[in-house]
Amino acid sequence: MPLGRELPQLLRQRLFYKGRKFNFEANRLRLPNKAEGEWECIRHPGGALAVPVTTEGKLILVRQYRFAVQGRVLEFPAGTVEPNEEPLDTIKREIEEETGYHAQKWDKLGEFFLAPGYSDEIIYAYLARGLSKLETPPKQDADEDIETFLFTPEELEKAIVAGEPIDAKSITSFFLARPFLV
Repeated sequence: MPLGRELPQLLRQRLFYKGRKFNFEANRLRLPNKAEGEWECIRHPGGALAVPVTTEGKLILVRQYRFAVQGRVLEFPAGTVEPNEEPLDTIKREIEEETGYHAQKWDKLGEFFLAPGYSDEIIYAYLARGLSKLETPPKQDADEDIETFLFTPEELEKAIVAGEPIDAKSITSFFLARPFLV
């Protein structure tokens, strides 16, 4: 925020929907220039994502059905941060559930807003290395239909450029991880 810039004043906040993963609200604001308006916002607890890299340098991605786009999307393993949970704990759980791998080494790649025009969701991205396959296959959540795939960094980059259905958080995290990939 530039120094000296005044923030808008919140005049009214209305919760329209309280859901399992997010809330939807409308806010009446008065801008510093005294203009007033309505802004809608999705409030989300945030998500954690892993860029898992095998000892052979392959990336583990999952493809799952996403209702909002009515199709299957290729993504890095990720999950919603639960109340009172650290993002690293979230992704350690999710990588095992979604891929069947456990990681020994975790490095934070960064964090970023997913869609700040209408949501406060933040993604905490990590690089996961030192992977080992779990002896017992993970039990997927009842509402998940997940397939696991291995890509070289070059194959993933080609898929991104070709316009394969890959979500933005995965593309962003891939490019954050790219300097660490051999």
